[in-house]
This record gives sequence, structure tokens and C-alpha cells, in this order.
Amino acid sequence: MKIALFGRHHSNTVFLKKILGLISQINNSSIELLIHENIYYLIEPHVNFKSKPLIFGKYEDFSNNVDLMISLGGDGTLLDAATYVRDSGIPILGVNIGKLGFLSSVSIDEAEDAVKDIINKNYKIDKRSLVRLEEPSGLFGELNYGLNELYVTKRDTSTMIKVSAYVDDLYLNTYWADGLIIATPTGSTGYSLSCGGPIISPNSNNFVINPIATHNLTVRPIVIPDNCSIKLRIEEKNKEFLCVIDSRIKVISSPKELLIKKANFSINLINIGDNDFFKTIQNKLSWGFDKRN
Repeated sequence: MKIALFGRHHSNTVFLKKILGLISQINNSSIELLIHENIYYLIEPHVNFKSKPLIFGKYEDFSNNVDLMISLGGDGTLLDAATYVRDSGIPILGVNIGKLGFLSSVSIDEAEDAVKDIINKNYKIDKRSLVRLEEPSGLFGELNYGLNELYVTKRDTSTMIKVSAYVDDLYLNTYWADGLIIATPTGSTGYSLSCGGPIISPNSNNFVINPIATHNLTVRPIVIPDNCSIKLRIEEKNKEFLCVIDSRIKVISSPKELLIKKANFSINLINIGDNDFFKTIQNKLSWGFDKRN
């Protein structure tokens, strides 16, 4: 089995201490390692590798014969990990070293047991859909897809932007707001949730269209089927706005039209044991707990 380890750069000694046990466990098994350079140069002085692992720093170095990837960090780290996996189908296990972690559902304290489950193939695959920017083509290069969301927003603190939205070429609404979010079911627990959007389950085959700080208080988020195409027309003249896909940002001049569809591939997340989406929601948002005690 070949496992890729991915994480962001950390100088935190607590982070280092937490992952060393996991690295040692994998190192002492028959698993072959491919390690992102951020992690490798952090742990290399502290681990005696049986054989030097392969190292990757960019997508071109990432091997397609990897069986799975372990993302060490929070949800943002896992979103970055997806840019290496892309449409390969390689499953990702999110190990949460952060705080909330909807996607990184395994805590670092559970990681060693999770690796044992992986070796014994005791896990389930959770397929997550993505949103894709079709036009303007080339704006984000090959990374024109998002696991969480795509949104447009004003560039500065000045006036709001005007965005007209069409679903399958049918006019939906014109939003005067700070921006507009197109969220996947996975992204429904992210930025969209903080803007008052609904939580939708991963297999619901929907998108959420959710305004950011809308001027009209009667405007609310709407859930649509994800087989629809969404066209956004930014109508402010001679202004610049931001287009964001999973924290990747591009500046676009208006007026401009964006065409958004569901991506033709999914990201496979690993669920260990009896973990599921609803248990994650219960644990992260404290649903079902009586706070009066």
C-alpha cells in the first residue's frame, strides 16, 4: 500500500508532537510513503525512515499510483489536498489537528487506530460533488473546481455589487449584496452556513445559492438541483470584483458573466468506523446536547 501525507507548513511544536506517533506507526509498517515537502522537512530530523520516502511539492510530483492520501490539518488543508488528488479518485482521510473540522472527521488522537482500519480495509467511501467554473474558461487554469463553494464578492469596502442570477437560463433574481455564494452540499457547512444558509446532506445532489449581506431582507438562500447550470451576470460597470473557489482568488473586471456547473468527477473522502455526516453535525454543532445543564 502507498499512502501520501499532506499538510501545510507548521512551526508549532504541538503539531509536530501530535503527528510523530502517526508517522512512526506508518514507518514501521509495510506502507510505502509519499510525503509533501512541508511535512517531510518538519519531521525528517525526528524520524529514522527505514527507506527514504518520496517527496512531492507540486501536482506534477504527485504519483498516480497512490492508494490514498492522509490530510493532516483542518478543513482548509483538506481542500488544498484535493488540488493534488483532482479527478484521480484517490480517497482522502482528513485527520483534524485544528478545531472544528467538518471534513477532517478523524481527530489526531484517533489517527493511529484509523491507519489500522485502513490497512484492514475497514472504512467507507463518501463521494462529494464539486462545483465547476465553466466560463470564463482558463480563469483558474486546471483548478477551476471547488469542493466547498464558488463565490463572487466586492473587492473593497465600498459599495455592494449587483449580480443577476439565472438557473438553466431562467431568470432567478438580481442581488444587491456584498457577494453571492454557490455552495456544494460539502460547502453548506462552510462560508454559506455563516451567511445563514441551510445545511444539506452530502448525497442530496443540490447547490445552495446564498447572498452575502444582501440589501433586500426578503431575499433568502435557495436550494436547486445540481444538474442545473447557473449563470451569474455582474452588472456593475468599470469595477473589479473577486471570484473565489475554495480560497483560490482571482480579480475580474465587470461587467462579466460566469457560467457554473457541477464538476464531472467527485472527491472521495474516507469515513472510519461508524462515522457519518449526521454524527459529525451532532458533534461539531452540539446538536442533541442540553446546554441548560
